[in-house]
Amino acid sequence: MTHRNSPARNTRMIVASGLMLAGATIGLWGCASPGHGKVTSEHLAQAEQRMSDMHAATEWDMAKQQFLAGDLSKSLKTVDNSIAMSSSVAKSHALRGRILYELGQPDAAFEAFQRALAIDPEYVEAYYYIGVIHERYREYDKSMDSYLAAARLDPGNAQYPLAAAEMLIETGKLDEAEQILLDRQTRFEHNAGFRQTLGHIAQMRGDDDLASKHFAEARLLAPDDESIMEDLAIAQVGAEHFAEADYTLGQLLKDVHPGDRRDLEHLRVRCLIEMDRPVEARSILLELTKGIEGANDIRAWFDLGQVAYKIGDMRRLKITASRLTAMAPNRYEGYFLMAAWQRQNGDLKGALASLNKASAMTPDESSPMLFRGMVLRELGQKDDAAKSFAEALRIDPANHDAELLLSAVLEDN
Repeated sequence: MTHRNSPARNTRMIVASGLMLAGATIGLWGCASPGHGKVTSEHLAQAEQRMSDMHAATEWDMAKQQFLAGDLSKSLKTVDNSIAMSSSVAKSHALRGRILYELGQPDAAFEAFQRALAIDPEYVEAYYYIGVIHERYREYDKSMDSYLAAARLDPGNAQYPLAAAEMLIETGKLDEAEQILLDRQTRFEHNAGFRQTLGHIAQMRGDDDLASKHFAEARLLAPDDESIMEDLAIAQVGAEHFAEADYTLGQLLKDVHPGDRRDLEHLRVRCLIEMDRPVEARSILLELTKGIEGANDIRAWFDLGQVAYKIGDMRRLKITASRLTAMAPNRYEGYFLMAAWQRQNGDLKGALASLNKASAMTPDESSPMLFRGMVLRELGQKDDAAKSFAEALRIDPANHDAELLLSAVLEDN
């Protein structure tokens, strides 16, 4: 039977012939000079290693792209192929560690990063992610050491000293955290994260004025960073810079659907109340008390009641008081508002009874005790009023109103 030569068969024949010729040539060279065979073998081995390294690099690039695309399982297989081809590349083990960490295998990831450091003791990324793993296990001192090691190896990267400072903040070592940042502030003077973290340190020390300054500087460096704007607004409220806070909050909320950022809306309500703009505050609060979430928002209902009292809306004041006592009978807010409504309607004894309940439910809150003293004074019970004002001052020694009212009632006696 006759067979025609196919292209594939011809190719195989050519390759086979070539191999035979190559074998003969090598044999001839071997006979002439045995030393050249060893050199040629070394060159072949080096060429094969270079080819393997090239394939490994290609596999690493593919694994990195798969990792960035979120295809973690495929990325892990690809990077394992890369390591199988060339096992002495630190970045391959580091990438494997990152993939394993994202897959929820921190212990295996830790081993991969340690392997990367065994290959290259100055591989910065491995130190950083080892720090991340220590942080996950709340091993803050070890985490900080890893971040600082990364910072020493790569002094131009702000991420590493910032991470170390955050670990110190986590353990309450504010002075050390601040010093790490200040030592590097000149190098990173245009880094918003440095200013923001200094602001957090100031906040933790209770210095909202300084915190506001740091956050304002950070915002100039990163005007589109909403986390900095939020920090700034909170610090401004804490520092009682209500007009500035209202402006910052307005910028944050201008593109936000009502109710989507209730925390910020509550802050804005406080600003508006403090700036004596209760009608605007009421408009926001009416939205905050709508719907399922609003129906259980004690803070929104309480603020709505206080605003209603301020603008003389006694009907809404009673509604909010009744709503709060029904919603949260074990909390003071509803009884406090009911006392305000009763006092406004001349029922001082009823107001006192409500305030007795409110005070008993919140022994660490000065406002019910302060209001109770005012009602007792109006009832002519000046000694009891003085005791109530004194108790309010004990709870909150910085309460200027309690101090003034106590002095006034003592003078009356």
